[in-house]
Amino acid sequence: LRAGHAGSCSLEFDLATNLVGQPLVRQQVMKGVREFLENPNPVKPLVMSFHGSTGTGKTYVSSMLIRYLFQRGLQSPYVHHFSPIVHFPHAEQIEQYKESLKRWIQGNLTNCGRSAFVFDEMDKMHPGLIDVIIPFLGPSWVVYGTNYRKAIFIFISNAGGEQINNVTLALWHARKDREEISLQDLEPAISKAVFENPQSGFWKSGIINEHLIDFVVPFLPLKHHHVKQCVVSELVQQGLEVRPGVVQEVADSIPYFPEEEKLFSSTGCKTVASRISFFF
Repeated sequence: LRAGHAGSCSLEFDLATNLVGQPLVRQQVMKGVREFLENPNPVKPLVMSFHGSTGTGKTYVSSMLIRYLFQRGLQSPYVHHFSPIVHFPHAEQIEQYKESLKRWIQGNLTNCGRSAFVFDEMDKMHPGLIDVIIPFLGPSWVVYGTNYRKAIFIFISNAGGEQINNVTLALWHARKDREEISLQDLEPAISKAVFENPQSGFWKSGIINEHLIDFVVPFLPLKHHHVKQCVVSELVQQGLEVRPGVVQEVADSIPYFPEEEKLFSSTGCKTVASRISFFF
């Protein structure tokens, strides 16, 4: 693991310079990471849940976070990534999955208490499966003979994205700047969409009932000028010339919603890289 303070400073810098249009995310992630790393004896693991539409930066921020916490980033042996489609594809094998998931987490925490577990696409997770990790998320001192309170759990989900978009749009109509949007503005909508939805991996989950998520992190829909920033970053990253005409054309080629105002990108920044290739 990297030294906490240096990591959090550079993480703050990276979030500020490379993450576009997400003031709430910067604020929530930095608060969570700082408090957690500065505490030599945390009472429970750090548990964060990222919500928002496709292409708004959820996976990007989680990998940024992992890069700062672990020297080898996502390649670190202490970072574990789960995808329901890859790791838990068959509903009829849920009991088997529960057993192996519990054993995997327990074994890895015994090996290294400061491990990270990233659960992708929580909206596609079989309801009930995730509850096997409850014993590892709470404030108990020792579970199965392992002290696991320095672990980090990140849940990533598109669920709640539509509701976040609707609230952001309503606030835009009410002339509220995105910088002024608070967690309180969004939490009820996320809660309803994610935690009270029978299709969600968090449906009736003890993780919710026992308030084990420390930080709910909403990713807002991106506007045209944010997409342009993504295009510029991608051009620089690919070593291509940043031509204003190309930046504008790539940003214009992406679909925006709602139909009348065309305010927000339907795919966030997700398709930017593939669209750039059409222009070179």
